[in-house]
Amino acid sequence: MTAVLSPALPPTVGADLEVPLVDGRRVRYADLDAAASAPPLRAVADHVAEVLPYYASVHRGAGYTSRVCTSLLESARDTVGHFVGSRVDDVVVFTRNTTDALALLARAVPGPVLTLDLEHHATLLAWRHTEHHVVAARRTVAATLDALREGVRTHRPALVAVTGASNVTGETLPLTAIVELAHAAGARVAIDAAQLAPHRRVDLAALGADYLALSGHKLYAPYGAGVLVGRRDWLDAAPAHLAGGGAVRSVAVADGATDTAWLPAPQRHEGGTPNLLGAVALAAACRALEPVVDTVVPAHERALAARLRDSLSDLPGVRLLECFDDAPDQVAVVSFDVEALPAGLVAAALSAEFGIGVRDGRFCAHPLLDRLTGGGDAVRASLGLATVPEDVERLIAAVARLVERGPGWTYAQRDGRWVPTPDPRDLDPLRVGARDGLPGCDR
Repeated sequence: MTAVLSPALPPTVGADLEVPLVDGRRVRYADLDAAASAPPLRAVADHVAEVLPYYASVHRGAGYTSRVCTSLLESARDTVGHFVGSRVDDVVVFTRNTTDALALLARAVPGPVLTLDLEHHATLLAWRHTEHHVVAARRTVAATLDALREGVRTHRPALVAVTGASNVTGETLPLTAIVELAHAAGARVAIDAAQLAPHRRVDLAALGADYLALSGHKLYAPYGAGVLVGRRDWLDAAPAHLAGGGAVRSVAVADGATDTAWLPAPQRHEGGTPNLLGAVALAAACRALEPVVDTVVPAHERALAARLRDSLSDLPGVRLLECFDDAPDQVAVVSFDVEALPAGLVAAALSAEFGIGVRDGRFCAHPLLDRLTGGGDAVRASLGLATVPEDVERLIAAVARLVERGPGWTYAQRDGRWVPTPDPRDLDPLRVGARDGLPGCDR
């Protein structure tokens, strides 16, 4: 494979990290778990370090650093809104992550919600306190759109909530078509963009969608912030997502009860001291990705993902997971199972013997895994900006070796996870346990 990283790709922290193997060797870590959490961009880490000396609480402080941080927070709001194509009157609310953002939206929806069964649990479970209908996806995108259209006609939802890209298979949905069919029936559309935004441009205004949620830790800004972006009216009418300081205009006590005048969104839903560093980190990631997300990022990832999918599908006993026969696009997320080996054992061996980080399990998408694997687990490799061709080749060779010979070390299940036995690797390389006066965690 002759592809090389484009110099236009923003560099990440930890790209040259070396990790130990159970045989005593050390290798450069192949981090193929970006769909779970991506490493910070170097520009993000540098910006957070630049902000730290000025750190102060925002909005109500008269001091210089408080004024600086207030400006940083509101500038971050504008930057993130611009990155996702927000409209002039849209609201940008900082949250903890996508799950938190959708939970906030759930409190604002004034009617039934409709989703597909292939969604991440963040989307499937957010609506459990309101009327919620689930449409089973079909084997083709076209048939799924027909089923969704029928679901909208039958249930008359106020909101249709869908993923932009599956966190299991990487397959994307035709969002413009979904928005059109939902709007034709008077429903709004929310997009779970957690997996789509790191790989493709997401433009609320161009799509015509009404709400968008994403997580900073998947967008190369793992500092604990996410965002909900969308139309103001529902958010202004909703109860405060986190009641407390900063969310109110005034509070009075009369006859033993509080009388509260709430601020409009976004402050209405950002009670308490905000995660300033998370917000500025997310904005820094958006600035770094803005010049490359339409061109360089997709080109880089498509070449690597195509090589990985083609090679794994050629291995005997290895099966790629896919929702559809006609997906219009796939981001760089590849899930598979190995017929002869448990998924957890495959993942453990890839880490312990080859220095490759992947994820195993059901990926917070149990209904989809039930359909694709009959209820079993799978292995997921997810590529990102730091992935190089050697990482993909190493994974292909490692899976081929495991298929042919099985693991080269001994493993056992502990607390439901496969682990090397023994495990001679130092699992406390930062000596955190030693600094805290606790026993070392190297076994």
